[in-house]
Amino acid sequence: MILEHEIPNGSKLYFGKSAKLKRHIEQVASEILDANGYEEIVTPIFSYHQHKSIADERELIRLNDEKNNPLSLRADSTIDVVRIIEKRLGRNTSQKKWFYIQPVFSYPTTEQYQVGVEYMDESNLSSVMRHAVEIFDKLELAPLMQISNMRIPQLLVSMFDELSIEDFRHINIDKFIKLDVEWLTKLVYLQHLSDVDEVIKIAPKAIAEELRKMQALCSDMECKNVVLAPMYYAKMLYYDELYFRCIVENEVYARGGRYKNGELTSVGFAIYTDALCEALEEGK
Repeated sequence: MILEHEIPNGSKLYFGKSAKLKRHIEQVASEILDANGYEEIVTPIFSYHQHKSIADERELIRLNDEKNNPLSLRADSTIDVVRIIEKRLGRNTSQKKWFYIQPVFSYPTTEQYQVGVEYMDESNLSSVMRHAVEIFDKLELAPLMQISNMRIPQLLVSMFDELSIEDFRHINIDKFIKLDVEWLTKLVYLQHLSDVDEVIKIAPKAIAEELRKMQALCSDMECKNVVLAPMYYAKMLYYDELYFRCIVENEVYARGGRYKNGELTSVGFAIYTDALCEALEEGK
């Protein structure tokens, strides 16, 4: 028996102080993004194209339209935002910088509020990362910045027949170590910027080039509270190079990176409003 006051597991309820705090976070983010030349967009909850974003399609909440075409609830905003602007609004706007404040939904009943940013036709990730940092500073939060590069797992899969992308999605460290390759083992344990040059000296040229990109991003951002995670692989299908996560303990406050939609390269991130609300309520 489902009682009248019950809400589905994973759904969100904000009221009183928590609703005010949620609105404060969104207001801070929107003011900062507006001041930096971003325009707001709100996309449809229903989408025909979510399978192009999500690696595990079991996370999608599926249904059908009036003509029985398959669609799903919005589980990710990035590709829908870029697709709608590029394909539907392209002739009506030259704007490249967009933000959105809206939830996403995953199976069976999980909803997650986000503040998202997309800078279309831009490849420099620091151009949007600094806005995430600015929002956190304004909210007096200082998460750990974790820098990754999706090209490194992809290159390693092409170099070693024993490896697959799933090994990186599941962080199969034992399998990496058992290959008994010195530079690969050092890459697995690489965390600090001061140790990158040591790995670059012995790594293959292609891996060294991708590590230098991570170095350059940290230098450009002047990151202080930062760690490197070169073996991390994001579950979203579109990220193709530099990538970052903002973390406190086991909670992810934000994530973003460089990605491609067709031939268009863009950068963006999403801040997870629910995690920030909880952190600010608990005074973290």
